Amino acid sequence: MERLSWEQFFMAQCNLLAVRSTCTRLAVGAVIVRDNRIIAGGYNGSVSGGDHCIDKGCYVVDNHCIRTIHAEMNALLQCGKYGIPAAGSTLYVTHFPCLQCSKAIIQAGISNVYYGTDYRNSEYATELFAHAGIEVRQIPFDPRILDFEQAPKAEFVSELLQTIEQAGIPEDDLRRLSDKAESLFGN
Repeated sequence: MERLSWEQFFMAQCNLLAVRSTCTRLAVGAVIVRDNRIIAGGYNGSVSGGDHCIDKGCYVVDNHCIRTIHAEMNALLQCGKYGIPAAGSTLYVTHFPCLQCSKAIIQAGISNVYYGTDYRNSEYATELFAHAGIEVRQIPFDPRILDFEQAPKAEFVSELLQTIEQAGIPEDDLRRLSDKAESLFGN
């Protein structure tokens, strides 16, 4: 197995944090990093001790769940709560930050924002980041790299497809199954 780059390692951490999300609309994770060390992390969820979207449903106002604190904000608040300076650090996040989080990121003095997926990217947030001199860069992340059993699974599916082909399954059905296997396992 090939060793992950630091960028991919931190994006993997974001994706792992997103698994803790209690939002049913979008799971997001974020980490704040200084000197290749994680100083804070967050995921989108409700106020500590409050109702969670997974239990009570989203509380949507103007097409936005107001029950949820965003992952970036939770990471920044964790820095504040424990007295950890965020200035000069890098924020990694699974999705492009919303406008409100972008403003908080700027005010906290974050130097770089690396995100995995475009999500309602705000043109104004992009302008604010540029004006603040913050590097914003998309870092594509393939969550399949976290599946340490991917190779044996892919081999098993390949054997199954060969067996199915030998059994005489119609070509269209075989192509559909092969395409699905390709989307799950890649090359």
